[in-house]
Amino acid sequence: MKKYFIEFTIAMVCYAALLLLSVFLLKEMDSASLFRVPVALLPMIPAIGICWVVIRQLRSMDELQRKIQFEALSWAFGLTAVTTFSYGFLETIGFPKLSYFLIWPVMAAFWIVALSASKKRYS
Repeated sequence: MKKYFIEFTIAMVCYAALLLLSVFLLKEMDSASLFRVPVALLPMIPAIGICWVVIRQLRSMDELQRKIQFEALSWAFGLTAVTTFSYGFLETIGFPKLSYFLIWPVMAAFWIVALSASKKRYS
């Protein structure tokens, strides 16, 4: 578990650093520059690393822990779908448009709540 936290922290620090660099460079770039796309996507390089670290951690868990995570992720996926679709329908009647960046924090919040409930269920 310690190795996971170290790898995850390194990946998150790299993500934060490239995000800040990307924002800074985009402010300085000409809006017609062809380099805007790769610069905007720079933070996705460590984001892929974060995915890899999390998947490796999930694979190293025992069967019960994987089952708990799977159940929590299933709830998070379903609740995120219901929430985002519901809000999408509300946007058709004039609710303000929200950024797609909000989807992941919503899913993460549902994952945390569902993980807590799943752990209680199996304890």
